[in-house]
Amino acid sequence: MRRYFTDLLTVLSSRCNLCPTARHLAVYLLDLFMDHYDITVKQLQVISIACLLLASKFEEKEDRVPKLEQLNNLAYMCNVNVVLNKKDLLKMELLLLENFNWNLCLPTPAHYIDYYLFASVGEKDLHNGWPITSLTKVKAFMEKYAYYFLDFSVQDYAFLNFRPSLIAAACVCASRICMQISPSWTTQLQLITCYSWEHLAQCIEMMLIYYENDVKEASKVKKQITLQQQVVGSANHQGTTQVLFQQSSYHPLAQHSTALSQFQSPVQDLCSAYRDSLQAHRRSSLLSGSASTSLHSYSALQASLQPSVQTLPIQGPITMQVAIATEPRHCISMAYGSSYFSGHHTYTPGCFDR
Repeated sequence: MRRYFTDLLTVLSSRCNLCPTARHLAVYLLDLFMDHYDITVKQLQVISIACLLLASKFEEKEDRVPKLEQLNNLAYMCNVNVVLNKKDLLKMELLLLENFNWNLCLPTPAHYIDYYLFASVGEKDLHNGWPITSLTKVKAFMEKYAYYFLDFSVQDYAFLNFRPSLIAAACVCASRICMQISPSWTTQLQLITCYSWEHLAQCIEMMLIYYENDVKEASKVKKQITLQQQVVGSANHQGTTQVLFQQSSYHPLAQHSTALSQFQSPVQDLCSAYRDSLQAHRRSSLLSGSASTSLHSYSALQASLQPSVQTLPIQGPITMQVAIATEPRHCISMAYGSSYFSGHHTYTPGCFDR
């Protein structure tokens, strides 16, 4: 139950562009209130939004405090079946303020983290055993890691056993360990935070366990995505290859066997007539060399060519049918139309991208 409302406050605060201190203070106020009262889920939804509103009024500027209409819209997008009005919200804010004795100056790890980050990386520190060449880049990554561990600490109630300042110091130390910066805990950080390595060891161990589990989960998800992409890609490749290189079911030679026999017989007659004409021309040249025989052979050749002229119109349709059968344009439309465009757009977007 706590994890659900923590995630709800995280989503609402990120959508309202609130600072991390407001988000952590809202979760801390909700934890303190839930520790003293036993209320229903519907009332708890109103209380969580009221805690976020009080924390934003305490930590943010006036123009950055979310409005009632904005909170109702965001609550509806988060599937929270609650519609707030000014009267009920004021009553809930008064109840919370009376419960906290009108004192919202409650420190959270987010109030310490920025102060510790100033001394998170020094010039004498080593990265993978080598001197740090750019402190600006390393500090930027250090800040991302520190806020990453800070979000971990607010999600699990087990970190409520530690002091807020100790959690912030452990976030910095865990970040240095993950970034392979040595030493893991410097004397300067110990003087600023007033915590030694022995004080932070238990909290750091919990953070690193959560970090390893998160990395494993992320790697599993990445492997599943890559496997799905490979399966889809291989299926698309096989489908495209099958369409592009499949044997055509259209056999013009089988369908037009009669026409083909008519097309092949004049060729044989043409070859025999040409051979006979050569033999006749050779015999006539050897015997008498007269032109009458050559004219006779020419007339015979012309007569033998006559059947081929009659059957040549069959050749045009056959070549056109063969060309249509081997045209690859229909293969392109099938490959890109069915397997490329229509099979990869069934994703259902969530309400929020966390």
